[in-house]
Amino acid sequence: MLFLVVAGARPNFIKVAPILEAFASRRCVHNGFEVRLVHTGQHYDRAMSDDFFRDLGIPEPDVNLGVGSGSHAEQTARVMVGFEKVCAEYRPDWVIVVGDVNSTMACAIAAKKLGIRVAHVEAGLRSGDMSMPEEINRVCTDPISDLLFVTDRIAADNLRREGVDVNRVHFVGNTMIDTLQRNLQRALCTSLPEGLEVHQYGVVTIHRPANVDSPVKLAAICESLLEIAEMLPLVFPVHPRTKAQLSAAGLLHKLLDAPVRLIEPLSYLPFLGLVARSKLVLTDSGGIQEETTILGVPCVTVRPNTERPITCIEGTNVLTGTAPAEIKEAVIVALDRKSKGQHSIPEKWDGRAAERIVDTLLRAGNSALCGTA
Repeated sequence: MLFLVVAGARPNFIKVAPILEAFASRRCVHNGFEVRLVHTGQHYDRAMSDDFFRDLGIPEPDVNLGVGSGSHAEQTARVMVGFEKVCAEYRPDWVIVVGDVNSTMACAIAAKKLGIRVAHVEAGLRSGDMSMPEEINRVCTDPISDLLFVTDRIAADNLRREGVDVNRVHFVGNTMIDTLQRNLQRALCTSLPEGLEVHQYGVVTIHRPANVDSPVKLAAICESLLEIAEMLPLVFPVHPRTKAQLSAAGLLHKLLDAPVRLIEPLSYLPFLGLVARSKLVLTDSGGIQEETTILGVPCVTVRPNTERPITCIEGTNVLTGTAPAEIKEAVIVALDRKSKGQHSIPEKWDGRAAERIVDTLLRAGNSALCGTA
């Protein structure tokens, strides 16, 4: 029985690391299975990918498709063509895809058309915003998946409303949290950027096209950062595309002249250490909403919606628009919730999600081999 585990972008690496570890830990109990890691190369920065693999203890991929950048159609097409060849060569019994990037959808479709069973980790998340490429990837991947592993009961409810057979849905928890818990102490030992004091700074990550491709929204966000930086020093690991858009909009120099420290993107451990010791995070990232919930760090998400509403219901996350007054109000609300201890840890975010996933996959595979599934 052969499992192909697919990772295409940096958030995927964080999610597959504990799955690979869980497979490895079961070799002494379960015989007759193999696992191969396929890196599609959707995130093609070799140095950053190597840093993530090193930080997370991920083995060298068995296959690297090296698809690189391009339009959504170009990238998706290259992944499908390359992955189809991989499936023809390896003839896997299962393809395991994670998250919601282009590689997730592309590999799921390519595998399914070859009659290969597909398991989707982090299924059922919905923002309701079809202008997001990630939302399109989610709603295309879930209906064709044979097993759907969800992070919370809201995601399971979404799938049930969409008519997915409940027997295909498994509530397992969150593999991103598995990785966080395994690595938090190491992350806390990393050095902070010079001059920052623990719990006396905020972290900024802004990269989504809806925010950075709109000069009006980007200017409003920058105005907010300038105001907040007067109260709390901010450190901003800048995505290259965000930096280019800031420069094109004539905003980069304004941040450089303010108490907003722009730094290069960080690999997993330094970034986790930075967030864990911060007082506040302003972001438009999905995964950071989940990580701050576990860390108890107030999080302001500069988006009108989220596919992770559990982080607002139980966690530290507050949604906001891009208007400066809205962002400032959200910061006040997030800090107030923190001071009152108004957050909890979502069910099954206990560091064992990957174990549940692998055990389910091995049972499903063994049942199929015995002709009972």
